[in-house]
Amino acid sequence: THRLNSLRASLRRETMAAASLKLSVALACVLLLSSAACHGLEVGYYKKTCPRVEAIVRDEVKKFVYKNAGIGAGLIRMFFHDCFVQGCDGSVLLDPTPTNPQPEKLSPPNFPSLRGFEVIDAAKDAVEKACPGVVSCADIVAFAGRDAAYFLSKMKVKINMPAGRLDGRVSNSTEALDNLPPPFFNLDQLVASFAAKGLSAEDMVVLSGAHTIGVSHCSSFVSDRIAVTSDIDGGFANFLRRRCPANPSTANDPTVNQDVVTPNALDNQYYKNVLAHKVLFTSDAALLTTPATTQMVRDSANIPGQWEAKFNKAMVKMGAIDVKTGKQGEIRRKCRVVNH
Repeated sequence: THRLNSLRASLRRETMAAASLKLSVALACVLLLSSAACHGLEVGYYKKTCPRVEAIVRDEVKKFVYKNAGIGAGLIRMFFHDCFVQGCDGSVLLDPTPTNPQPEKLSPPNFPSLRGFEVIDAAKDAVEKACPGVVSCADIVAFAGRDAAYFLSKMKVKINMPAGRLDGRVSNSTEALDNLPPPFFNLDQLVASFAAKGLSAEDMVVLSGAHTIGVSHCSSFVSDRIAVTSDIDGGFANFLRRRCPANPSTANDPTVNQDVVTPNALDNQYYKNVLAHKVLFTSDAALLTTPATTQMVRDSANIPGQWEAKFNKAMVKMGAIDVKTGKQGEIRRKCRVVNH
């Protein structure tokens, strides 16, 4: 009887300890809404089911980015555009079908400017050969964005990207227009757009730093930045006028580098450009419209390593937006089509 009572007491203690642990995790999730673990994501999620997945994706990304840095910029942008519409669920990858002729990828914020789909296809093919049916396309998009940042920053941005996302089955071009902040947004609109996804004003300023790489079509900034009076640097405006038509059209819409100083490097030069009024978008210039965001820009421009460290955390936080679990999602066999 004594032994039985002792066993019961021991079991009770273990049960209470487990309950206490669950409660402490739940409380941590309430206090740290940014924690990816609260969304069922974890670093090394595939370590038992597909141990080489992250190395496989990194090798594919490296091949493409070293040939064309712009593809790396596209992969970081793809991660952002995926997460802001339906959550981080690979919905941006879905091709049009007779029943869904207008998916996200054909929406104006994504088409024709979004790049890198072929990298995701190549990575998914390689991963499927190693571990069929295990790794979601949503996680491959997250890993590819992480790896592009690593290579374009000369290995300075090292993101511990959690995984465990499932792929969504819904992709709608209207939702991309409704959820992705356009380049003409002012500061209040930007803050509200990011807040709707659980991201802070500082996250918005930090993630805007991705405009240090990649290109933009002239149509994204001519009408509100150089065709009218704005705070843009005069010499920079003239430089842009030489490269862009006065009225860009679908037939005549060239691209220019977002950061003319270090166009292929993921670095803090963007913030120096913001301070010098040498940025393309109204949404870039908007970062100087309040003292708080101006100070964030100054710190990112002047304190070595600070922006990279904050970008690392903000990418993880963004990667946990509206993650699908259980029956909400699936693991697609091909990233461009839902499973049937």
